[in-house]
Amino acid sequence: MGFAGAMAVAMTVDAVLGWPGALFARIGHPVTWIGRLISLLDRSWNRSVAAPAIRRIAGVAAALSVIGPCVALGWIVQAVLSPEWGSAMILGILAWPMVALRSLYDHVAAVAQPLQSGDIDAARLAVAQIVGRDPTTLDEAGIARAAIESLAENASDGIVAPVFWGALFGLPGIFGYKAINTLDSMIGHRSERHLYFGWAAARIDDVANFVPARLTGLLFGLVSARFPQALSCMVRDANRHRSINAGWPEAAMAGALGVRLSGPRSYHGSMTEEPWLNERACDPLAADISQGLRLYIRAMALLGASLVALALA
Repeated sequence: MGFAGAMAVAMTVDAVLGWPGALFARIGHPVTWIGRLISLLDRSWNRSVAAPAIRRIAGVAAALSVIGPCVALGWIVQAVLSPEWGSAMILGILAWPMVALRSLYDHVAAVAQPLQSGDIDAARLAVAQIVGRDPTTLDEAGIARAAIESLAENASDGIVAPVFWGALFGLPGIFGYKAINTLDSMIGHRSERHLYFGWAAARIDDVANFVPARLTGLLFGLVSARFPQALSCMVRDANRHRSINAGWPEAAMAGALGVRLSGPRSYHGSMTEEPWLNERACDPLAADISQGLRLYIRAMALLGASLVALALA
C-alpha cells in the first residue's frame, strides 16, 4: 500500500484546485491528449468495409496501443524519480490530473442549482453536459434522475477506480486506468461503427471497474443514514442494470436517497426500456441532487481517510 498516500494527495489537490480553466486553455488535459490518439486510431484502423473479425482485431490492437504507452510512461516516470523526489507528495501531484473529484461535483451542482430555482431549460442544458440522453424529453424528475445517476456512476469511474489502481500500482496503475476508461467512453459503445472495433475497449473497462464499482456502492452505503436500505437495494437491484458495474453505485445511491433511478429514457429519439432501480420508491426531485452531492462528499472523504490510514499503516 505504498502508493495510498500519493492517491490521498491527488484527491486533496483535485478537491482544492480541480483542473484550472487557464491551464486547460494553455495545455489541455491528459484525457484530451489520450482522446486525440484514440480518435486517430479510430479514423485509421476502424474501416467499415472490413469484416467484423478484422475490425475486432484492429480494436484490440488500438486498445493496446493506447493503454501500453500510458502504462509505460507511468512506469518510466515513477522509476526515474530519485528516493527523495519519489515521495507521496510528488507522485500525488503527478497523479492529480487523473482524478475528477472537483469536476464531477461542479457539473452535477450546475444541474441542481437551476432546477431548484425552477429554471427547467437551464437545468436541461446543464444535464446535457453529463449524460447522453435527450434532455428535451426530461421533466424535473427525469433531470434529477439523470444527474444523480451520473454522480453515482462517475464517482466510480472518475475517482474510486483511478485511485484504486493508483493505490495498487502507482502512476502506471492510474495512467493505465485512465487510458482504459477514455477508450471505453469514446469507442466502447454498441453503435454501428464501434460494435466490433470497440469490443475490446468495453471488455477491458468492465474488468478494470469490477472491484471499484462495488467499492463505490459500499462507500455510499457506509456514509448514508440509510445504510441497510442502501445495502439491500444495491444487492437486490445492481444486476438489473444494463452495465455489470454501473448498477452497483447507482443502486446504492438510490437506496441511500430513498428514490428510484434508471428506468425508461430517450436516446436520439428512441426510447429504451431500462429496468428501475429501487422501483417502489418515489421519483427524485431537485433537493435529492443536493442530498446526493452531500453523500458524495462524505463518501470521497471516507475514501481519502482510508488511503491515509493505509499509508500510515
